[in-house]
Amino acid sequence: MSRFSKKIGVVVIGRNEGSRLIRSLESVVDKSGSVVYVDSGSTDGSCEVARDRNVEVVELNMSVPFTAARARNAGFERLREKYPQVEYVQFIDGDCEVVKGWLEAAAETLDNNPNVAAVCGWRRERYPERSIYNRICDVEWRIGPVGETKSCGGDAMIRAEALAEVSGFNPTVIAGEEPELCVRLRQRGWKIIRLDAEMTLHDADMHRLSQWWMRAKRCGHAYAQGYYIHGASPECMYAKEIRSGWLWGLILPLAALALMLPTGGISLLAFGRYPLSALLTTYKTRKRGFAWVDSIAWGLSCAVSAFPQVFGVVKFHRDRLFNKQHQIIEYKAPQALESNVLQPTNSTQLSR
Repeated sequence: MSRFSKKIGVVVIGRNEGSRLIRSLESVVDKSGSVVYVDSGSTDGSCEVARDRNVEVVELNMSVPFTAARARNAGFERLREKYPQVEYVQFIDGDCEVVKGWLEAAAETLDNNPNVAAVCGWRRERYPERSIYNRICDVEWRIGPVGETKSCGGDAMIRAEALAEVSGFNPTVIAGEEPELCVRLRQRGWKIIRLDAEMTLHDADMHRLSQWWMRAKRCGHAYAQGYYIHGASPECMYAKEIRSGWLWGLILPLAALALMLPTGGISLLAFGRYPLSALLTTYKTRKRGFAWVDSIAWGLSCAVSAFPQVFGVVKFHRDRLFNKQHQIIEYKAPQALESNVLQPTNSTQLSR
């Protein structure tokens, strides 16, 4: 273990992640003695596998609607109770694994910059070649700026003092809880930093158009909820994304179709905006050093993502209007139980 090991705690959250959870836990247990796994109703033996690796386990009460924010808060609370010496908390999802050297690099950055609350780096897809949708995610993780930034994602190292100061993650936010947290941190004077360094490997496991659609829909919901909470000036969180979603995902296509007969079909030329947008984004992405196949995938995704995103925006406002509890929008299907029951390292058979 490094000289930072006692300072660093790790919170892993997951449900039925199968072998991905094993990789996730084993990427951190030998680097920090303070690891907490938060489980949200797994049926594949995840909790037993974590305990077998001497990881502290928190089993969420699933009678309360699940959010990743609630899971992260529960992990943080247990971490502070059991390991009060922890100063920095690395949050990761159970489908991710920390790459060698990241924990030390992030902790050193926090050590040297007492005004920085959170540090993130580059997330990469473990299997980008397996589907076009995995390639889209792989580009998305690497498209942001380096240096001081407005927000981080789910994999980040956060200063425990700063997280406690803002009372943790907002448990009502079902997606985009990290950018929402970062708004409150920045409002308190803290900074967010992205290092030009590999941070984690992620397994999106997306192979169908329906998965891409649900993930983009969840993104739209995150935009709507973030704007509802922090949309006022000066933050104007996601104001640009909301306007773009309404315009390209609903107003333009409806207007083009409505004017089709009066214009003799000329209005349909407006749909040319989508392939043009895809070409432009592809060109810009390629200029940043991405491979052609990745650039094309990202360009196509960006060009049409407004359609599912606007469904997410509508869902948020519909649920709010009818005072309905927001539910997490899943895009990953559970793995088959028979092939996903995990084995602890002592080879004892887990109950199904």
